[in-house]
Amino acid sequence: MLELLAVLSVSAAAGMRIALPLLIIGLLYGDGLWAQVPLLARIPPPVVLAVLVSWSLFEVFASKNRTGQRLLQSVELLFSPIVGAILGIAVAKVTISSAWLIGLLGVVGGLLALVLQLVQIGWLYRLQSIPLWVIFAQDLLCVLLVIFAFDAPRQGGLIALLLLWLAIRSSKEWHRWYTEQAAPNQRRNPRRYKQDPD
Repeated sequence: MLELLAVLSVSAAAGMRIALPLLIIGLLYGDGLWAQVPLLARIPPPVVLAVLVSWSLFEVFASKNRTGQRLLQSVELLFSPIVGAILGIAVAKVTISSAWLIGLLGVVGGLLALVLQLVQIGWLYRLQSIPLWVIFAQDLLCVLLVIFAFDAPRQGGLIALLLLWLAIRSSKEWHRWYTEQAAPNQRRNPRRYKQDPD
């Protein structure tokens, strides 16, 4: 059970940022864990480190303005499920020997990362720009979730489940908000007759 919570924690971090969680794992937990990361274990560590540092800095600074947020969301939507699966597999390999279970946890991690990324895109669409304090909180939470995955998996997993619950609540709220924009007799098809369809 703790393995699942650890995978959820690290995958939730990948749902917020894609390079920062990988960089933290490489810096804090060393080459032993780095060798468990699929795909990246085959690339020379200095190359991986240079790419991750560069992209992490880009993530941290580009996320602070509207244009950067939009660019990041497009790239992160594509790569977050991959990174979530990679991190989930890496964490699962530390404690689990069953190959099919490791693969299953990787799929769960990738799906969680994708869901959290889709919710962020939804908020960006709804608000047009994410407030700066939310971006800083997101960066901090991303770092904490990676640390919790290894040092306190129960707490990290519970935070990840709370984020998933918030994602589900957000999607229900968006659906209600969207359908209420239509006339009462058009609630089943809210896009009909819209002058500016989205």
